Amino acid sequence: MDHNSTIIVTGAAGFIGSCMVQYLNEQGYYNLILVDDFDIVNKTPNWENKKYSSVINRAIFFETQKQQPYKIDFVIHLGARTDTTEFDYSIHEELNVQYSKDMWHYCVQQNIPLIYASSAATYGGGELGYNDDHDVIEQLKPLNPYGISKNEFDKWAIKQNTHPPFWTGLKFFNIYGPNENHKARMASVIWHSFNQINEQGLVKLFKSHNPDFKDGEQLRDFVYVKDLLKVMYWMMTSMLDEKWDKSKNGLYNLGTGTARSFYDLVCATFKGLDKSPNVVFIDMPVDIRDKYQYFTEANMQKLHLAGYIDKFYTLEEGIGEYVRKYLAKGEIY
Repeated sequence: MDHNSTIIVTGAAGFIGSCMVQYLNEQGYYNLILVDDFDIVNKTPNWENKKYSSVINRAIFFETQKQQPYKIDFVIHLGARTDTTEFDYSIHEELNVQYSKDMWHYCVQQNIPLIYASSAATYGGGELGYNDDHDVIEQLKPLNPYGISKNEFDKWAIKQNTHPPFWTGLKFFNIYGPNENHKARMASVIWHSFNQINEQGLVKLFKSHNPDFKDGEQLRDFVYVKDLLKVMYWMMTSMLDEKWDKSKNGLYNLGTGTARSFYDLVCATFKGLDKSPNVVFIDMPVDIRDKYQYFTEANMQKLHLAGYIDKFYTLEEGIGEYVRKYLAKGEIY
């Protein structure tokens, strides 16, 4: 394994991207090219103390590569507009679909392996389940423009006749962990719960408006970001060492495979602060009721069959570390 490999990380100022940069640093990779919009000041703490070779604004990345091309060994494409409350599809089309197509073409032309972020939002209400089979993608009905954009790129990618030498698209489920302070409304429920507990001594959760689910018993597949980083690193090193069989190229779910309730999530957050749970249920906003997922759970068989065998953090382990090590101390990973 060559630690001198030059790796592009897009979305490097954001939540998952900045965590990926730190994880790569910890594994001894410093020849990193960080790509993002670095003018967003509240993201600066996420990346300013990382080790990297250069930063390039996403708007001029492809242009700079034409003028002064680097020899790139790998691309981890995590940059996206992830706001599920942004209903202007043209914004998602530009950043999540067209930019990803441009990155795909770049990797094909330069013969560079690619890992990119898809999303469990592609599954919509889960009517067709949560299986990462390619033959179901055309039938999926995402519930918002963000999910639609991610599914559109997945559909496009698997139809291509020309591919990067190795590639995977990872359908991230509900990711939580450090470096999400800038996300505000779109931050994880744990981040919001931590702040509510400190400010009010309680956590507000949405009531259920589905008779099949009790209040607080809405279920999600919550994944600690460090498991995500481990999977991406495993895939990257397998591809760089050319131990990745091309038959494994394609889409993969990235969840834990175990759905847990929001109530469990909040209880674990209180426990991380050594406090007893105090939960108040409030009405869900009318504008999201008909677009709300009551249950998500990743089928993880495909990743396991591809050879990934490490255990994932339990909800209690992941939240315990996130709260005690990062949120309570105001630390960045």
